[in-house]
Amino acid sequence: MNRTQPMPAGVEIRAAVTPEFSVILTPQALAFVAKLARKFETRRRELMAARARRQAEFDAGKLPEFLPETRSIRESEWTVAPAPRDLQDRRVEITGPTDRKMVINALNSGANVFMADFEDSNTPTWENMIEGQINLRDAVNRAIDFVSAEGKRYQLNSKTATLLVRPRGWHLLENHVRVEGAPVSGAIFDFGLYFFHNAKALLASNTGPYFYLPKMESHLEARLWNEIFVTAQRELGIPQGTIKATVLIETVLAAFEMDEILHELREHCVGLNIGRWDYLFSCIKKFRSNKNFCLADRARVTMTAPFMRAYALLLIQTCHRRNAFAMGGMAAQIPIKNDPAANEAALEKVHADKVREATDGCDGTWVAHPGLVGIAKAVFDQYMPTPNQIHRKRDDVKVAAGDLLDFQPETPITEAGLRNSISVGIQYIGAWLAGNGCVPVNNLMEDAATAEISRSQIWQWIRSPKGVLEDGRKVTGDIIRKLLPEELAKARALLGEESWKSGRYQEAAGLFETITTSDDYVEFLTLPGYQWLTRNPREPVAA
Repeated sequence: MNRTQPMPAGVEIRAAVTPEFSVILTPQALAFVAKLARKFETRRRELMAARARRQAEFDAGKLPEFLPETRSIRESEWTVAPAPRDLQDRRVEITGPTDRKMVINALNSGANVFMADFEDSNTPTWENMIEGQINLRDAVNRAIDFVSAEGKRYQLNSKTATLLVRPRGWHLLENHVRVEGAPVSGAIFDFGLYFFHNAKALLASNTGPYFYLPKMESHLEARLWNEIFVTAQRELGIPQGTIKATVLIETVLAAFEMDEILHELREHCVGLNIGRWDYLFSCIKKFRSNKNFCLADRARVTMTAPFMRAYALLLIQTCHRRNAFAMGGMAAQIPIKNDPAANEAALEKVHADKVREATDGCDGTWVAHPGLVGIAKAVFDQYMPTPNQIHRKRDDVKVAAGDLLDFQPETPITEAGLRNSISVGIQYIGAWLAGNGCVPVNNLMEDAATAEISRSQIWQWIRSPKGVLEDGRKVTGDIIRKLLPEELAKARALLGEESWKSGRYQEAAGLFETITTSDDYVEFLTLPGYQWLTRNPREPVAA
C-alpha cells in the first residue's frame, strides 16, 4: 500500500494505493463506506444466512410460493414514486464493464442508457474496481478520454446515454478493504464510492445517482438497499428519493416477491428488469436437488419456455400496475464480421427477440454490443411510439405459482450441448481469471451468468436421474473428465497461442472440473474464482 493520507479509524486497505487511486480512496470516501458497513453488515450477513436456510428447504422438497404474510401488499393499490425526466424513455440500454474505452463507446453508442457494470461482466480485481470508479467519475465530469495503442482517440459526444451503475451482489466481498478487520461488502463498497464521489455532480448536471441492483432473493434484501439509500442521502445532505434504482429480477425467488420488492423501494425504485440468464441459472441452482427437475440444453431453453414466459409476463404486469418500468432482457448476440450469412441469422434472432419484448409490453431492452443498438431501437420505435408503455397494464395476464415452476423443456440433452457448456465454461472462466469479465464466445457476448448456467446444468445433470443424453448415456463425472481435455484443446486451437497465453485456461479447466463433479455445489463460481484472484495467481484454484 502506498499512500500518504491518513486512514479512517478501523479501516485497512490490503492493496496498492497509487496516487491516482488515492483520489478515489480518500479518507472521507472511505469513512463514508465504513459508516455504511458498520451500520448494515450484520443485517447483510443475516440475509445471507436466510438464503442458506431457504435453500435447505428447497433441497428437502419445498417449493416457493407467493408469500401469505404479504398478500395485502400484492392486493392493495399503490405506485412507485415518479421517475425523473432522463429515465422516462429507456427503449435501448447497453451494458458492459467499466474500462475506459468501453465507458466512452457505450455512452456514445446511441443507446438511451448505459449500465456500467461492476458485477457480472467485470472481473473484480483491485485494479478493475478502482480504475472503474475513476473512469465513471471522469465520465460524470465529462473529463474522460482514451487513446488506443494505435493512436486512435476516444472522447464523449455532446449527447450521451444516461448512466446507471450496477454494484456487486450481496454475496460478494471486497477482500482488499477491511472495516474492523472484516472484508467490506462488495455492494456497499461499489455503491458507496460511486455515490460519494458523483451524486452531487450528477445532480448539478440535471441527472442523478441511478443504479441497477442485482441478484436479490427477497423483499427483505430490497429493504436493506432502501435503508442504505436513506442513510447515504442523509449523510450527503441530498433529498430523500434522489437515488433511483432498477432491480434485476434474476432469481426465481424474487419472481415470487416482485410486488414486495417494488413496495420496499417505492420511493427509490423506477422499475424491474427481466434478467433472463441469471434467472435461468437461479432456477437450476434452487432446484438442483429436486429429482423431478431437469432442463434441456441451454440453447433449447428460450424465453418462450413456459416458466420463462410466465416470469416475463408477470414482471411486465406487476411493473405497469405500479407505474414502474418493465425492462427487457439481454440480446447476447454480437455482429459476426467475417460470415455474412451467420451475421444475418444472428441479427434476425435479435430482431425477433426485441419484437417479442416490445409487443409484450416491455418499456425497453438490453443489448451487449453497440452494433445492436440500431436494431433494438428500430423495433421499439415501431411498436412503442410513446416514451414507454406503462399505460399497457396487461390485466389479461394470469400467472399462478405453478406457471413459474413449469420447467420445460426437459429434453433433449445432447453431447453437443454438453460440450458447448464445457467450452463456454472453460473459455469464460479462463478469461475471467485473467481479468476480463466480458468475453465473446461462439459469437455470443458471455458474462458470468452464462458460465454459471453451463456449470450448474452439468452438476445437476450428473446427479439427476433425468440427466441422460439423447443417445441413452447417463451424464457422469467420468464423461465430463473425458470431454474436458478435448474441449480445452479445441479452445486453444480456436483462440490461438497469443490469446491462450493471455488467459488462465488450464486453471479454468481445473476449477470447472471441481465445481461440476464434486458433491458440494458452489453457490457462485465467482466465489472460488475471487479467492484465486486475491491469492498468488500461480496457486491452483480450489472450490
